[in-house]
Amino acid sequence: MAVAENTIWERFLFPVLGLLIDQEGLRHYGESVDWDKESDRFRRDDVVIPAYYSSQDFHGISGGYLNYNAAITYDPITQYVTPPNETWVRQELIDAIQVKPRRILDLGCGTASTTLMLKQAFPQAEVIGLDLSPYMLVRAAHKAESAGLGIKFIHGQAEATGLSANNFDLVTASLLFHEIPVSISQTILQESLRLLRVGGQLLVLDGNQRALRQLEFLNDIFVEPYIREYGAGSVDTEMGVAGFRAVHTKDVWWVHQLTSGIKAISGLDVTNHSNIRQYEPTAQEDLQIFPSPAFDSKA
Repeated sequence: MAVAENTIWERFLFPVLGLLIDQEGLRHYGESVDWDKESDRFRRDDVVIPAYYSSQDFHGISGGYLNYNAAITYDPITQYVTPPNETWVRQELIDAIQVKPRRILDLGCGTASTTLMLKQAFPQAEVIGLDLSPYMLVRAAHKAESAGLGIKFIHGQAEATGLSANNFDLVTASLLFHEIPVSISQTILQESLRLLRVGGQLLVLDGNQRALRQLEFLNDIFVEPYIREYGAGSVDTEMGVAGFRAVHTKDVWWVHQLTSGIKAISGLDVTNHSNIRQYEPTAQEDLQIFPSPAFDSKA
């Protein structure tokens, strides 16, 4: 994996993480997959890869997410850079679900760690994961198959999904907004509102914007091209501007935040809406780095 030079990530964090992850296991997995052939299962010719995505080296990885190395290494690295525990952080999103979803869309699903947890929490729901990288979708599909969960994965842009309007009860986005320009995140919020049925819920889990503003060094730790722009903004405010109601942001383990909003009819008191209820979570196992990070292999 080619890593950008002269960054804190390259000089310190990546070498340390290299000692913690199962590099031999990852190498074996990577060599066992025909990435070009399998990614063609998802790649759509009508999907245009925007410049904000194709021209950046996310996480300091040369080529960003448009290569199979990123798909292989994303899970083992993410578990160490999502304190205090990746499972606990993602579980906060599951616990915040207030609707009874029949159809769920996970935007920017990546390798599907949150997507799998959504399907486990709501096994009767149709769950769809959407991502711009066909390589990430290959990894996501392998994890879903390993876990025995039926999830549909789609290659596409979160800001222009091409999916039918008013067709989802729940839309989620985990660790996506800090990797896109604010102008794109606003478009994604508008697209999410279009996709949701009345009474549907949007949940956005990401880095804590207040912490990023107060602790400048956090912006330098990871090679994220849009993280300062993200930290200077407010998902809470942007969601309200997009037209969501009952918008609320809470801190998640201080370094993360979770923002929720409801699509409501104008004038509707969403606090008394009959379609909203508090989801009762089930226990989740800690994420495992290989081969299926969202589940304990013994489960």
